Amino acid sequence: MNNIQIRTGKCSESALEKRWARSLVPLALSLGVLSLAGCMTVGPDYHRPTVNTGITYKEAPGWTQSNPRDNAIKGNWWTIYQDPVLDQLVSQVEISNQNVAQYAAQYREALAAAGAARANLYPSLSFNGSATRSSTNSSSSVSGSGADGHIDSGTTQLEASWELDLWGKLRRTDQEENANAQASAADLANATLSAQSSLVQDYFALRILDQRMALYDQTIRNYQRYVQVTRNLYNGGQKTSADVAQAQATLDSAQSSRLDLQWQRAQYEHAIAILIGKAPSEFSLAVIQNYSVQVPEIPVGIPSTLLQRRPDIAAAERNVAAANAAVGVAIAGYYPDLTLSANGGYQATGISKLFSIAHRFWSLGPSLTESIFSGGATQQAVAKARATYDAQVANYRQTVLTALGDVEDNLVQLNTLQDEITTAANAAQNYEESARVTYNQYLAGMINYLDVATTQASSISQQQNVLQLKSEQLTASAKLIAALGGGWNASQIDQD
Repeated sequence: MNNIQIRTGKCSESALEKRWARSLVPLALSLGVLSLAGCMTVGPDYHRPTVNTGITYKEAPGWTQSNPRDNAIKGNWWTIYQDPVLDQLVSQVEISNQNVAQYAAQYREALAAAGAARANLYPSLSFNGSATRSSTNSSSSVSGSGADGHIDSGTTQLEASWELDLWGKLRRTDQEENANAQASAADLANATLSAQSSLVQDYFALRILDQRMALYDQTIRNYQRYVQVTRNLYNGGQKTSADVAQAQATLDSAQSSRLDLQWQRAQYEHAIAILIGKAPSEFSLAVIQNYSVQVPEIPVGIPSTLLQRRPDIAAAERNVAAANAAVGVAIAGYYPDLTLSANGGYQATGISKLFSIAHRFWSLGPSLTESIFSGGATQQAVAKARATYDAQVANYRQTVLTALGDVEDNLVQLNTLQDEITTAANAAQNYEESARVTYNQYLAGMINYLDVATTQASSISQQQNVLQLKSEQLTASAKLIAALGGGWNASQIDQD
């Protein structure tokens, strides 16, 4: 490392003017270099990587398009379901969710790093002063010593330093840290959206479980009545003990299935509590047996809008921008660093004389640092930065492809589920009618209870299947909204 420094030493008042004039020579040379090279910024300028998003979604024929743009989901996207309880729960995610709080802290950390990088573009100024008292065992008199042999001395000094960004290294560093902060902001938005989407999905799953449990409650009451009827018939000699056992087994099976849903509901309740930052023991949701919500029409738009509406894509793109700036920082390592520095102050033995002209000192001059030989370290740093950039580009493109796949998956699921629910509901009605007819045949003595149990089991299973499909439909709608970015837009992060 070759370090060339041009500085003046301490100056007396008699030589001050001459040395001041001589000290301006290196300063003038430095400013001349700055005027010639100050506009240079080494390294590649950033351009967003190209990626093929397609013209339209494969699974979106006939789907609602977000044109005009006013139809797009904005802001609090979950309000589209018009459920006040859900609105109140999701609003707590940004406030109390601890995973979101972690990303928020990381974002503040990234902002601070960006601010520190930006501060390096400006001169720094510092002041330090000191005062000391010492003693000596020498019998000889010392200038500035008191009658008791103590020596007082003091120093005050003001220092200024400014690294001239001749090659744009500091500006590239500022760009890198700013892009990192923007990526962190998008990461925060993505974590928030993910937590909100998880809560909405868990909430719908819980509400459908309420309906499924209510259906089992009604079924259990019916089965209890069937058991009593069968026992009465058995006591009257019209039915066998096998019929009673079969009726009781059907009742027990329904009760067991109902208990299975009970612990599932409790787990969803616990998950919701954690998502809003509460201990599971401190949170509960009242049962709503007749819960009803309509699956909203979801405007999809064209695939390219995902580049602005998905925070994970925005984060990946900002990481590419940061990596691009890092290439410029690495390339700047080939060029010298030039720093202008100046300091001045007072230094004297004897505090009373400290601020006299005779004890004033100053220095002024540039410092030039250039790497002569580094064993290829700079070359490898540049190669590493370029490889990191290539990796971030690949990650960005893969993130876009994954996002497109998310949208397509949820589109095809929603497109299919509506028809599936209609078909399943028709099947449930037919099974219910079959169970009713079969039970009447049993009471008429035409068949045994095994036939009744079989048709009843099929009926209840199909009704439960319809509710499960509705749960999947609501969940898929929430997933689709999240896959489209919720109400987020890349304009919500500051971009240069």
